[in-house]
Amino acid sequence: MKKTSFILATLMAAVLASCTTGTPKANLKSDVDTLSYAIGMAQSQGLKEYLSNRMGVDTTYLDAFIKGFNESAKSSGNKKDNAYYAGLQIGQQVSQQMMKSINDELFGSDSTQTISLDNFMAGFVAGTTGKGGLMTVDSASTVAQAKMQEVKARHMEEVYGENKKQCEEFMANIAKKEGIKALENGVYYEVLTEGKGEIPADTSRVKVHYEGKLINDSIFDSSYKRNQPTTFRADMVIPGWTNALTHMPVGSKWKVYIPQDQAYADREMGQIKPFSCLIFTIDLLGIEK
Repeated sequence: MKKTSFILATLMAAVLASCTTGTPKANLKSDVDTLSYAIGMAQSQGLKEYLSNRMGVDTTYLDAFIKGFNESAKSSGNKKDNAYYAGLQIGQQVSQQMMKSINDELFGSDSTQTISLDNFMAGFVAGTTGKGGLMTVDSASTVAQAKMQEVKARHMEEVYGENKKQCEEFMANIAKKEGIKALENGVYYEVLTEGKGEIPADTSRVKVHYEGKLINDSIFDSSYKRNQPTTFRADMVIPGWTNALTHMPVGSKWKVYIPQDQAYADREMGQIKPFSCLIFTIDLLGIEK
């Protein structure tokens, strides 16, 4: 029998409310009875894993799940209870998924920081009921986006501000070095090998060898170590790379110094912490036509 999804979807959707808490006993008097039982049994396949891995349910408390399942599945005609159980489900999604996602976006690995659940709930209820709101739902989206950027930026400055300071000092010293040349937006480079070929456009597909370092000289990436050049479009990388590539003749090998705002800025990328300056040796091998 082809496995259907509508029963499992019903379990996970806005669910229903309650009439009775007892699980019915199987009584297979007809083909339809047997079919019904078999479908129910088949739909339980993988459910424990789904509850645990996707919904965060501790399956030690499976009895509580069964109780809720029994109540909700038998109350499809009760609109008030349907609404109540939908609220329970959405509330769980907020507490277990949405809050975590928002906090991760704002504060990263800092588990001591969190948005206010009470204020979130107050705004949610006002927006849902249309009563007592301190702003309109439309304006709330704009406010939320702007405030998220402000709060995230402030937090990143508090935690990684020293990186930004070190980057500024490093780039200021690089600018004074003999043989250093400037590009736009604070990017500097020195020529290791002078190329004579074509200069890529930002839409060109380029073939390069490269090595990336932090200002403490630790290597975070190297195509040389992999013994494998890489190919990509010149505008599909960080701005500092695009800036350099669109000034490099094919055959050139440059050492490029990229300030944090032309690299990953306040993003953390593995070994690269927020506000890190980057140093790349870039060997432009060719342009793919």
